[in-house]
Amino acid sequence: MNAFRELWFTGEGLTPVHGAAKGAVIGGVFLAMVGGAGYGVYSLVGAGGGDGKGGGGADGASVRAEKGSGPVTEEETAATAKAFLEAWAAGDNRLAADLTNNAAAAQSAVGDFRTKAYVSKAVITPGTPTGAVVPFKVAAEITYEGVTKPLAYDSQLTVVRGLTSGKPLVDWRPSVLHPQLGQYDTLRAGAPASPPVKAVDRNGEELSAQKYPSLRPVLDQLRATYGGKAGGKPGAELWIEPSGGGGPRRTLLTLAEGEPSTLETYLDAKVQAAAEQAVARFPEASVVAVQPSNGHILAVANHRKDGYDAAMTGNRAPGSTMKIVTAAMLLDRGKAAADKPAECVKEAEWGGRTFHNLNGFELPGATFATSFAKSCNTAFIKQIDDVADDTALSKEASEVFGIGLDWKTGVKSTDGKVPAATGAGAAAAYIGQGQITMNPLNVASITATARTGVFRQPLLVSPEIDGRTVATAPRRMKSSVQQQLVSMMRLTATSGTGAAAMRSVGGDKGAKTGSAEVDGAGSPDSWFTGYSGDMAAAAMVEAGGHGGDAAGPIVAAVLSS
Repeated sequence: MNAFRELWFTGEGLTPVHGAAKGAVIGGVFLAMVGGAGYGVYSLVGAGGGDGKGGGGADGASVRAEKGSGPVTEEETAATAKAFLEAWAAGDNRLAADLTNNAAAAQSAVGDFRTKAYVSKAVITPGTPTGAVVPFKVAAEITYEGVTKPLAYDSQLTVVRGLTSGKPLVDWRPSVLHPQLGQYDTLRAGAPASPPVKAVDRNGEELSAQKYPSLRPVLDQLRATYGGKAGGKPGAELWIEPSGGGGPRRTLLTLAEGEPSTLETYLDAKVQAAAEQAVARFPEASVVAVQPSNGHILAVANHRKDGYDAAMTGNRAPGSTMKIVTAAMLLDRGKAAADKPAECVKEAEWGGRTFHNLNGFELPGATFATSFAKSCNTAFIKQIDDVADDTALSKEASEVFGIGLDWKTGVKSTDGKVPAATGAGAAAAYIGQGQITMNPLNVASITATARTGVFRQPLLVSPEIDGRTVATAPRRMKSSVQQQLVSMMRLTATSGTGAAAMRSVGGDKGAKTGSAEVDGAGSPDSWFTGYSGDMAAAAMVEAGGHGGDAAGPIVAAVLSS
């Protein structure tokens, strides 16, 4: 990439650097070290911005490029990346923007990098391009009210062909400026609105994002929600401002320590540590643990590339873990009993659709308990005709298990959905497919309700802190239903589909496996839920396969903590 050269930039524009000055640091400097040999001497306009003519600054190489077609070439990538980085470093917001395919958004963001993120100095060092992608390192300094702190990170840009101009342009997205920026997120520095919060577990142990990475979004939300209520002083920070003001700010750098307030949570550091370690074994994995006797959330953990809190806010079909609710409904209405026969055949048809068991298995003479433990789909689907109420499953989920009752856990969480369905959709719902959506929090709560017979809304922090209303279910589970349901979950954990995963779990235990088919996915989502003593947990691994293979070991590890 001979088009890349090594350049020094100051707040007043580009300052030539000769060999003897290499490595020097001067006030207000932006430095772009753009691989390759030798030093270039350029004359760029001041940090106040370009003249709008598109030809000054970073030699205007990409702006003057002729219209082309097809994929961008190596030379076009080099020239465009070089020109953009020079313009960015020189403070020529207009020229930098004109070198992208979204000039309006880029001009504002590049300008804010200095004026609103308070970047006083930066070194931009491109790496070796791969095709049209140019990686680079940024070593910056943030200065706010006399305090300066370093910030270093890796980013990259991609050069594309302009759809209308045909010119090579930087494919603009905020992550060019910082990799953690979402589509409409912005970088900001200053005194945040919410003071810092020192979150502690139920035993007073501090919960930090450094020690428990999965808790970062949870801790950010706790700060945003309770920081102003629990006292403390803000300090100064660099943060990511979420798009549209939605969601909590994410702190990137602390410039001046504030005075944190202490916020007690119901989390358990020991269980949280086990959950963090368990999900780390599988990609795209999430788990939640709750305490059935009171609904307290003991652990929340995710291991995902996108950083999404799927454990608390996911929306995926739960597969056969939903059979806990379906079984409760059938038992509740007297349409099944744990010790009564439940025909488990290879396939069953309902609403014009044929449903199968895994690998086409059948269980001649099986009881309802055995069909539950072995996760027989057809045994459940063949019960639909006896129920004759399209709303039965939805009612059971809401009235007994509290699904969809607007839970207020203390942080953002998504309620499960069990809409009424007819025909083939109703049959799919009985086995946790169709329009039903859940996340590990919802399924862990379902298991907790089955364990005790009473729905207790999951809570991460006490409602007394902010006076929020806690959801309550209209009715408790019938004692006979609860006893049969627990016995079937015990059978699943000891000799059913959950036995292998739950072998290491001691005490009184129960489980249910689930595999949920997802359109377009090569493998089903792996679901597993279980309880041991006064702890219930549920896990989901996207495209993880059978429930006991991936999600099962996660739940077992958490229950054994």
